[in-house]
Amino acid sequence: MTAGSTAERAFAEAVAALVGADPQLAGLVAEHGRPDYWSRPPGFATLVLLVLEQQVSLASAAATYRSMLRHQGGMTPRHVLANDDMRGDGVSRQKQRYLLALATAVETGALDLDGLAALDDDAARAALTALPGIGRWTADVYLLACLHRPDLWPVGDRALQVATAETLGLAQVPSAAELEVHGERWRPYRSTAARLLWHGYLRRRGRDAMPVPAL
Repeated sequence: MTAGSTAERAFAEAVAALVGADPQLAGLVAEHGRPDYWSRPPGFATLVLLVLEQQVSLASAAATYRSMLRHQGGMTPRHVLANDDMRGDGVSRQKQRYLLALATAVETGALDLDGLAALDDDAARAALTALPGIGRWTADVYLLACLHRPDLWPVGDRALQVATAETLGLAQVPSAAELEVHGERWRPYRSTAARLLWHGYLRRRGRDAMPVPAL
């Protein structure tokens, strides 16, 4: 059985457990259905895209990524380090610094991306967030979407904050610290809870699925 099929089966089991235990999530699934299990490929290219997605729309980040890819001819650390016109690709000065630091860390072995799979969540997050420009949101989304970790809860994600407020009927959108507290009710399946909440958020806005950009 492949890692993908194992993750999908675990996802289905987690949905069943959450729906059976939590009336709000049960109502969410009854109204909007169970989302398809989506993922992103692990590796350097996905981390580049996640950095580009910080604080901008997914469409804008994807356009910048495609421009870099056309200009560089590939998306490896060596391609990024050789890019002499990231600003022309639409990369901000700050994100250029982040991408160069990421590429250097992977190229030199300071960050072992393949080795992250063998680390627990806290250790893997620490390895990623040791780099400039990779904060908890980026690390948690990578662990959730690429490494299929079952209990990740990206508290800095604005859509997740809004979705939680809508689903639980909160008077205000929770802060990251408040969302951390709300997420405790869904342990040890917080990754699945996040997927259900994101799905409801998108469906309420007339969108069908979490976009998974082609790399």
